[in-house]
Amino acid sequence: MQDLKNTKAPVSTVTLNRNEFDEKTENIYEAISIASKRAIQINSEIKKELLEKLEEFATYSDSLEEVFENKEQIEVSKFYEKLPKPHALAVQEWLEDKIYYRNTEKDA
Repeated sequence: MQDLKNTKAPVSTVTLNRNEFDEKTENIYEAISIASKRAIQINSEIKKELLEKLEEFATYSDSLEEVFENKEQIEVSKFYEKLPKPHALAVQEWLEDKIYYRNTEKDA
């Protein structure tokens, strides 16, 4: 997984230049489709990574004290909440030419 802390992807909503976004495909819908598919991949990777980290702190007892005192688990969750959203990461990758794509209809 890429280094999520050192990405240039915005944490909040930003306005993009449409012409810059669809420049590679010359089709805004195709560009959005490519970025959205990458966002789904990124989301899956982040979710897998988060679940693995939370599993390290998992306790399998029903003690209420343990639920409230698991500060490490809370810190991991807060870290992931502050990261840029998967769609922002995908758009940033798209704009930086880090996404490989091909149109099989044009290739034929």
